[in-house]
Amino acid sequence: MKIIQIEKASINEICQTLKKGGLVIMPTETVYGTFVDATNPKAVEKLNQYKKRPFSKPYSVAVSDRKMAEKYAFLNETAKNLYQNFLPGPLTIISKGKGKVAKGVESETGTLGIRIPDYKLVIDVIKKYGKPLTATSANPSYKKTPYKISDILENISEKQKHLIDIIIDAGTLPPNKPSTVIDTTGDDALILRKGDIEIKDKKEFLSKSEKETEELAKEIWSKFKKFKGQRAIIFALEGEMGAGKTIFTKGLAKALGVKEEIVSPTYDLLIEYQTQEKVSLVHIDTWRMIEPSEIEEVKLKDKISDHSVIAIEWADKVEEIIRKYNEEAIVIWVKIECTNKENQRKIFWGIL
Repeated sequence: MKIIQIEKASINEICQTLKKGGLVIMPTETVYGTFVDATNPKAVEKLNQYKKRPFSKPYSVAVSDRKMAEKYAFLNETAKNLYQNFLPGPLTIISKGKGKVAKGVESETGTLGIRIPDYKLVIDVIKKYGKPLTATSANPSYKKTPYKISDILENISEKQKHLIDIIIDAGTLPPNKPSTVIDTTGDDALILRKGDIEIKDKKEFLSKSEKETEELAKEIWSKFKKFKGQRAIIFALEGEMGAGKTIFTKGLAKALGVKEEIVSPTYDLLIEYQTQEKVSLVHIDTWRMIEPSEIEEVKLKDKISDHSVIAIEWADKVEEIIRKYNEEAIVIWVKIECTNKENQRKIFWGIL
């Protein structure tokens, strides 16, 4: 492992390292990122070992411009508009891939996340190298967001350190959010994670009955269903006692084909249901939890690793914990408000 101050960084040296299948850590406009040649299977396997993540979890890639992006993915009009208006910058756009990257970079359904970093060194390296690089944060899964080199080195093992070839040290980066992630493969652009690029996403629905609340849950599930088994999908439910959080979960369960009756897990804290969708529905109630960290005691991380569908009641109590998993899971926030009319509810939902 070689640490180089950014002012002494050599683009030629970085490119030679990448060409040999090396792993390079460089700063970006968001966080420190881990870069390998996205077309080199051995380099991608090395990255998997470093990140300690399963082979089935895809990586986004960094390219120098839209022309390079179009060599590796099919860009529809929605994607092209986003490239035109927001890139370079902290935005990852998911499109249908062309199968030209190493196995494991595209998702199991053949989609590919692409971004154009707004960071001169990274862009210069990609232009010189001529191929896309993986664009993933430099922290292993579930570890501290890396805004400085010590955030990385203090949270990895000696074995992981030996997998790093070069680190480019630019000091402490501004604490910016990770990139916004938008899926453009469907009829409508779908925000999967919000970063510093703010795109209007919040939706409002007026439910006049418990049945309508259940139907809304089914409709929202239909928008994210294609990601089941690829990433955990968390429904973070907010609302006062009796607002309808469990009713919403019942609708979600029906959409997933759960045959058991859904009951509130207030005293059990967690109830897991088998579904007909080949993923588990995990229902968590945090009402009795005193500290946010208590949600980890029900093995939330394991459920996320299993790519479960997770409904969390009183999610605002554990918001800081849920946000830790923004890169590992799709998190849909659902807020249910009572109105002056019996059984009528205002429901707001979206990605924060």
